[in-house]
Amino acid sequence: MLTKFKSDVTLPFMEILTKRKYPTDAGQFEGKFLVAMPGLSSSFFAQTIIYICAHNEEGAMGFVVNKPRGMTFWDLVEQTDVFQENAVPSMPSNVAHAPVGHGGPVDEHRGFVLHSADYCGEATIPISETVFLTSTTQVLRLIANGQGPDRCAVSLGYSGWGPGQLENEMLDNSWLTLEADPYLVFDQDHETKYDRLLRAAGIQPAHFVAECGHA
Repeated sequence: MLTKFKSDVTLPFMEILTKRKYPTDAGQFEGKFLVAMPGLSSSFFAQTIIYICAHNEEGAMGFVVNKPRGMTFWDLVEQTDVFQENAVPSMPSNVAHAPVGHGGPVDEHRGFVLHSADYCGEATIPISETVFLTSTTQVLRLIANGQGPDRCAVSLGYSGWGPGQLENEMLDNSWLTLEADPYLVFDQDHETKYDRLLRAAGIQPAHFVAECGHA
């Protein structure tokens, strides 16, 4: 199925993001990391870190930032109509082989780019002072041509919650909330990111699993 990068289609949970006014409308969990607790070990979200981009009374949405999709940026460009009839340009190895993330189980064939503040297109949405979101083919063309943002994380799909759903999951002890680190949002070492984040918060991953498992 052709992967989509379009800004002219409003997705259900994306309305939460496009309607919000940063920073005045920031919700309780907006701009935070949600770290999956061991109780989610049998779900899609096992050992995931989610960067929450929007949260209000209508729901929440964000992106898993440590789950690779099993494809590279080069693979993604080849599967889209980014360059249409034009040949895909030659890319630096670090760009071509950059892993594409699995942002969540919602609209898994639609692409999104979290990126640094040095790029801002017409359809770009500020998430924080240092993290912006764009979901157009234009940003992919710029990245492929070496003219894109300095740092970026390309993902397919996103994670969404309806009204009150995330709050209920917090009450069920499904997530640990930590301050988001932009460096980890863009870090491409997905394999170790979960453990590194826990250790940075003073939590030993092995103890975290064992203690929560016996809570």
